[in-house]
Amino acid sequence: MSALKGRTVFMSGGSRGIGLAIALACARKGANVAIAAKTAEPHPKLPGTIFTAAAEIEAAGGKALPLTVDIRDEEAVAGAVDQTAQRFGGLDIVINNASAIQLTSTQDTELKRYDLMTGVNSRGTFAVTRASIPHLLKSDHARILTLSPPLDFSPQWFKNHPAYSLAKYGMSILTLGWAAEFEGRIAANALWPRTTIDTAAVRNLLGGDAMAATSRKPEIMGDAATAILERPTDFTGWFCLDDLVLAGAGVTDFEPYAVTPGGKLTPDFFVPTSAPTPELADGMVGWRAPQL
Repeated sequence: MSALKGRTVFMSGGSRGIGLAIALACARKGANVAIAAKTAEPHPKLPGTIFTAAAEIEAAGGKALPLTVDIRDEEAVAGAVDQTAQRFGGLDIVINNASAIQLTSTQDTELKRYDLMTGVNSRGTFAVTRASIPHLLKSDHARILTLSPPLDFSPQWFKNHPAYSLAKYGMSILTLGWAAEFEGRIAANALWPRTTIDTAAVRNLLGGDAMAATSRKPEIMGDAATAILERPTDFTGWFCLDDLVLAGAGVTDFEPYAVTPGGKLTPDFFVPTSAPTPELADGMVGWRAPQL
């Protein structure tokens, strides 16, 4: 039986893409999943709402709670977290998935976009986790999982889009802090994809259908996330790559995750150049919190 059966997950975002894939992977393990996102009405260019996500979660075997929440709103976040705990009798896992992206240089990044990325990515992650801590401390399987990159401070990850990089690395730094602050009580880890993932962001903002064809499917992140969330509490402070996690769990064939099996894959941002391939990982699933 999975360690996630009967557990309650609170996820920021999750109406589509990677977040939905993780929610469905948790649901297939028997988890309850609260989807806290802004998309309550269909978007002309983006698939899915919190209600379609909830229906898919229920169909996958989990119990769902769709919540309309802007994670920049402190009161709304606190209310959603409390509603989740009341509905399911507690809260075990927080997944910080919601994120805003704009890959622009300093002069091409308006302050309102800077504020949006910081507000959703790092501030939103802090707001969701902070509101959840009192509930997590009551759980015997307390977990925080953040969708953010390894803390590799190579300038190449900052020079072309410093505002976005700061907002994403802020999520990682917070997770590093929580791993130490709550050691032995709450496991806190980060997860990042080695390659681009076929999502609406890739298709609409980055490389269109051509990049989507050289990406992996969101399901790889769902499977990697559940593999992390099922680990013991002493697995904490790790910055994981999706395929390394799965290799550590015994996966050897990654072709089913490719949009184009056998095709070339596009590396994602922020993947350290030292990252081994799964066949050479020798049990390595990612990076421990760096000592700077």
